Amino acid sequence: MLPEAGAFCTIRGSLMRYGFVIDQDRCIGCHACTVACKEEHQVPIGVFRTWVKYVETGAFPETMRHFGVMRCNHCDDAPCIEICPTHSLFRRSDGIVDFDNRRCIGCKGCMQACPYDALYIDPNNNTAAKCNFCAHRVEQNLEPACVIVCPTQAILAGDLDDSNSKPGAVIANRETSVRKPEKETQPKLHYVGIHDDLLQPTRLLKQNTLLFADRRDTPMTLSTFDPRKTREVYDVPHPAPWGWKIAAYLWTKSIAAGVLLVAAFLIAFFGVRGTLVNVVNPTIALSAVAATLALLIFDLKRPDRFYYMLITPNFRSWLVLGGNILVVYGVLAAVWLFFGLSGPDVPAVIVWPTVMLAVATAAYSAFLFAQAKGRDFWRHKWFNAWQLLVQALIAGSGMQWIATMLQQPAASDQARHVATVLKMSLVLWVINLAIELVLPQRTAEERIARQSLIRGPLSRHFLPFVILGVLCPLGILLAFGNSPALVTVATILALFGLFWFEYVWVRAAQSVPLS
Repeated sequence: MLPEAGAFCTIRGSLMRYGFVIDQDRCIGCHACTVACKEEHQVPIGVFRTWVKYVETGAFPETMRHFGVMRCNHCDDAPCIEICPTHSLFRRSDGIVDFDNRRCIGCKGCMQACPYDALYIDPNNNTAAKCNFCAHRVEQNLEPACVIVCPTQAILAGDLDDSNSKPGAVIANRETSVRKPEKETQPKLHYVGIHDDLLQPTRLLKQNTLLFADRRDTPMTLSTFDPRKTREVYDVPHPAPWGWKIAAYLWTKSIAAGVLLVAAFLIAFFGVRGTLVNVVNPTIALSAVAATLALLIFDLKRPDRFYYMLITPNFRSWLVLGGNILVVYGVLAAVWLFFGLSGPDVPAVIVWPTVMLAVATAAYSAFLFAQAKGRDFWRHKWFNAWQLLVQALIAGSGMQWIATMLQQPAASDQARHVATVLKMSLVLWVINLAIELVLPQRTAEERIARQSLIRGPLSRHFLPFVILGVLCPLGILLAFGNSPALVTVATILALFGLFWFEYVWVRAAQSVPLS
């Protein structure tokens, strides 16, 4: 059914704010919008641009089922646009947040930045995709496919600032709600009559059940059933975008930045000179930088397009800024190596700029993770920057100790200095971990992520890490710091613990549902 003539026309040259109003009082949960969207855009099986979520309240026989239509909110302050490194996501003059999959490199940053789980990776072309308001239809003065197919006219689309449009009139005259207004994204998807808990997924009780039946393998017990809570009974899958490759990237980056930080520390405070700080350390740094860049490219869904970050960069994205910092640091490490091979000392004019870039290399990921607006656990950017710097010192001193043991006698002054730096770094890390666990919990998302580490599903990974990766190496260094063999054991435990922490930390933030 086509709209009436002129019902959805675009006023050329004017600024508009196209958005949706969804009347959940009218929605019957028929999934017609989902099917129409899939057909209109040929959305593959297993991923969705729009979907209907079911929740239930009460206890039998007094139960109620509520529906919520979920999709992109076409935010006025869209965090996915800010984090996208190649301008693949952009806002049109009519307010629609659209995407160009020809530019997408599949970094999955937009999926972390979106607080609404609206983006997915298209398995057919390995690029990000989402609802784009059927922009191709809007340009033909047609309504989005989901609007024309809805049997109860529950979905309204148009200019939200125009009180004569259908959605504008609803917003002007009825009470509406938006999802997660505290994120300050200014979403342009308004709901009428939606159950409050559908707007805040952290309130929902997860059930080990299917849509219309209990599962035999994990039956619900009386202890897990709470009739006072809203229960999620149907949703679509949203797998965690980032995994072990991001953890490995953080680990190798810590090594890359840390070895030259430690080298500069040894030069400045202990007067250390020689092949280790002049040649071995920059060689390790360059190898770790190469490994970090390789992991970043390897994690892309479209690694063949990685150079798009150079030819179409978005300099608001810390993916771009961080990549540039890493490359410049690699160049300075190469210059350090050149002077180290050419003479007895590396000039101070090379050492100190390299130190500043090493600090930036270690810390920039904190600002990248802070751009992931959907993950509150990562939002303490300044604390996370300090934490990453401490981790770089641990990684750098650990690699320095191993290099020292391979080249010099275990009883050398340099070995004792490196052990001292490693010990100090581990003490700082213990303090950081304690602060991490007691930081003010600003949101429910942050509280859930932190609880998953302490007593939730990730605790079986986190607590052994604390014991084996932090407390054990620190205890060995404090009690047996004069034993090279035991210090080497402590170093290996610390390096392993560092990687394991990155892995658990990345998973913790993604353990919280966004929709």
